[in-house]
Amino acid sequence: MHPGSPTSGVGRVIAGRYLLLNRLGSGGMGHVWLAHDQRLACEVALKEIVFRDPDPADEEREARVARARAEARHAAGLRGHPHVVTVHDVLEHEGLPWIVMEYVAGATDLRDLVERRGPLAPAECARIGLAVLDALTAGHERGVMHRDVKPANILLAPDRTGAPYGRILLTDYGISVQPDAGETRYTLASVLVGTSGYLAPERATGGPPTPAADLFSLGCTLYHGVEGHGPFERESHLAEVTAVVMEEPRPAVRAGALSPVLQALLVKDPGQRLSATEAEAALSRIVTPQAEAYARTQTDLGSQPPWAGVAAAPAPPPPGPGPGADGFGPVVVSGPAHRRRELPRALRAVLAASLGLVLALGGVWYAVAHQKNGGDGAASPYGSAVGLAEPLKDGECVLADWSGSARFQGVPRLTPDPTCRDKAPDGQVMAFVTAASADEARRLGPARCEERTQEIREGLADVRSVAVVPTGAGFEAAGRRTACLVLGAHGPVYGPLGEQRKLGSDFADTANMQRRDCLQTRSNRDARLVSCSGPHDEQVLGFTRLGKDITLTEARTQSDSACAKDVPPRDYGFDPSVYTAGSWTSAGPWKSGTHFVVCTVREQNGGTMEGDES
Repeated sequence: MHPGSPTSGVGRVIAGRYLLLNRLGSGGMGHVWLAHDQRLACEVALKEIVFRDPDPADEEREARVARARAEARHAAGLRGHPHVVTVHDVLEHEGLPWIVMEYVAGATDLRDLVERRGPLAPAECARIGLAVLDALTAGHERGVMHRDVKPANILLAPDRTGAPYGRILLTDYGISVQPDAGETRYTLASVLVGTSGYLAPERATGGPPTPAADLFSLGCTLYHGVEGHGPFERESHLAEVTAVVMEEPRPAVRAGALSPVLQALLVKDPGQRLSATEAEAALSRIVTPQAEAYARTQTDLGSQPPWAGVAAAPAPPPPGPGPGADGFGPVVVSGPAHRRRELPRALRAVLAASLGLVLALGGVWYAVAHQKNGGDGAASPYGSAVGLAEPLKDGECVLADWSGSARFQGVPRLTPDPTCRDKAPDGQVMAFVTAASADEARRLGPARCEERTQEIREGLADVRSVAVVPTGAGFEAAGRRTACLVLGAHGPVYGPLGEQRKLGSDFADTANMQRRDCLQTRSNRDARLVSCSGPHDEQVLGFTRLGKDITLTEARTQSDSACAKDVPPRDYGFDPSVYTAGSWTSAGPWKSGTHFVVCTVREQNGGTMEGDES
């Protein structure tokens, strides 16, 4: 069998060392295999060259082999970069090169993720954009242009804490080039190099590869992430290339704060396009909004908190590599970087600080996405699957029954929870958006709900925005409005959210504690929401996350130090000689597997903080 055959593989040993286990995927140049390194007893990824013709001409073989070597050389030059897949070696087996790469366990690419989960939230796309931009900038500083930035070449994988999409990696330098290195070009001049729809217009018309061209492709990629399709998506590759050169991108409807950045990256003239430094600053402002000079404190919600026995336990996290929330990672609050050479260090801080912004990878979940219009009658405003006979009300808490499925899979049956506490509500109605027609509600409701709930979601640790859209028959009964809910991403929220909470109310769980909250602490298991304009014991600054192997009991001894490291009060303007970091833990995040901790600030001597301190 020819070594490049797509059916060859499982069970073969490459170069006397790498046992092929199964195929991970395929690309323009070949297949990627999961392999076992028999010498080092570890798993690696092997990239195999594949020829369309089983007996390729010498020129094609030579070009493909040389290109694989170039890919390995360029990627190896970025070895150790946190956002580039590591290349270990390039070897030859039966006359063809194989590239030995890091195996990224549990990874999915951005294209597949959007296909499965729908468009991402703008802040999550900005987080991804920062990581990819960091990788591109590192290559550009070495004179290496990627030339094929697209959703399929961005991997999202669990980070070391287990957060499913905490690690972001740029891969496939297969068509990258160093224009100034005098290296041989391995493509014909008449062949477009790149992916139609993601190719910069100057490249489509024969211009040289430049950093600006990679940034245009990054803009197309982020547009795909937040909108669910490319800005120049058409019925054919030729039509896409034509659109890239001749037409403006389709207006973004879901991008929110990301929209101006996309517009600036997709400018036709590379000389007027957003630079890497400008893009980094703009994306950082989305991930970490400015003016977050607030305070924080420390505490713990006790060994047996009063809410531990709440009847409605949170649903288990959805299956996947690691127990964390989507896009959930440790928080290190830091301002955006301003010097290009400091980008990697600042970027790590920005990515960590995205916890409160990105908790809901995918942003809005569309509650009637798969329902047809009509047929449910005016008495069922959102359809029979949702099951509500009356329209939702502002501030109303709800219980969500997913019928045995993982959360956010399928359509939940919603039940109002009048007390907003006794039954551990899954979420709450936070806003409504009005539409002129049921079709408009269906098209624009989810994106508008995402915008309306963005502020509250940014302040909470583990929530998602849900748009409950009326059916055609129920449109009038629903008051011509889409209900914008905020639901716990992996379990109940245990009480009201945001401004729906009353001052003086006790917290039943950390799930509805949010940034800037001021707390009165009566014991290590008893916290009450109070006004920040008056005396208070501590203030919530942000969130961090403990490892999946940490028990709740262990968390109560480790969470303070984790918050001091990841969310230090000094970053918020608190004098470290006076203030110290604190934390709150509760049973909810351990039941759901998310293991998040609320980080606060308090006075070292245990004194009361006054209103003018925050």
